[in-house]
Amino acid sequence: MSERLLMRATQGDEEAFRALTAPHRHELQVHCYRILGSMQDAEDALQETLLAAWRGLEHFEQRASLRAWLYRIATNRSLNALRDAGRRPPLVLAFEPPEPTRVGDTSRLEPYPDVLLEGVIDTTPAPDARYETRETVELAFIAALQQLPPRQRAALVLRDVLGFHAAEVAQMLDTSVDSVKGALKRARATLDQRLAPTDRDRVPLPDSPGERELVRRFADAFEADDIDGVVALLTEDAWLTMPPWTVEYQGPAAIASFLRELFAWRGGQGTRLLPTRANMQPAFATYRTDPPLPIARATGLVVLTLEGDQITAITQFLDTGILSRFGFPLILGGED
Repeated sequence: MSERLLMRATQGDEEAFRALTAPHRHELQVHCYRILGSMQDAEDALQETLLAAWRGLEHFEQRASLRAWLYRIATNRSLNALRDAGRRPPLVLAFEPPEPTRVGDTSRLEPYPDVLLEGVIDTTPAPDARYETRETVELAFIAALQQLPPRQRAALVLRDVLGFHAAEVAQMLDTSVDSVKGALKRARATLDQRLAPTDRDRVPLPDSPGERELVRRFADAFEADDIDGVVALLTEDAWLTMPPWTVEYQGPAAIASFLRELFAWRGGQGTRLLPTRANMQPAFATYRTDPPLPIARATGLVVLTLEGDQITAITQFLDTGILSRFGFPLILGGED
């Protein structure tokens, strides 16, 4: 850290402050996203973090690194956001779905565009981290984090994802090392239950031939309303979830039952999928087509979780507002 930059920023130089914090902004946003599960909430928490850092810079005593100091602020702003966040109103669908496998609580979960992860996600985890870096931005991991109490969530991200020492985590959370260790023990046990064992060596590399082929087969089947074709690609324990809707379906039979109801309700309307990437996973912007009309209307974004040559999870986000972050319009014209 440049002492001259720090001195100038402390004296009120906004340009120097931006130069000091710019290298950390994207990673801080990802940190807030891990804790909050929502990209919009993470953006808000990041802005509050930078404002608090600007206002409190004169109190930065350099006993910790600037990065650690910023992470402390970002963590606490994220915890404040969790305390202040209300439950989103329940989503009401236009058709009666079949009985779900379970009712979850990922109503605030949102996807994160891969283009914003470039240069932020290092493939080499911190020396003391327990998880591979790519795994910690995948949807299954983010969704599992949301099941933890807020302070357990923060402790696990700081210690097991970012690799801060327990004493550093205790300082960031204004608690004792013993409390941090207790929170970590409980958080790890919960994550072990929530995260299905995955052979990381079987997860196709991004844009590899195997990934492209599996994603193409899914898109062809889904656009053709070919339920058997979609189901044939699923593992026996695959999940279908639809945030902010809280019902979840597991297994080919349950997922096929839901898709039959969905496709029947749509009538003659079809689906168009446009490829993208989210959370280091293949994804599609989804649109509903109506043959007499030359337009297609957005219905959300679907993210696929892959293992080997099969799909282990389909996550259909039903909030069309997220599409602008991926560069997609709400309506496709006939020429699109």
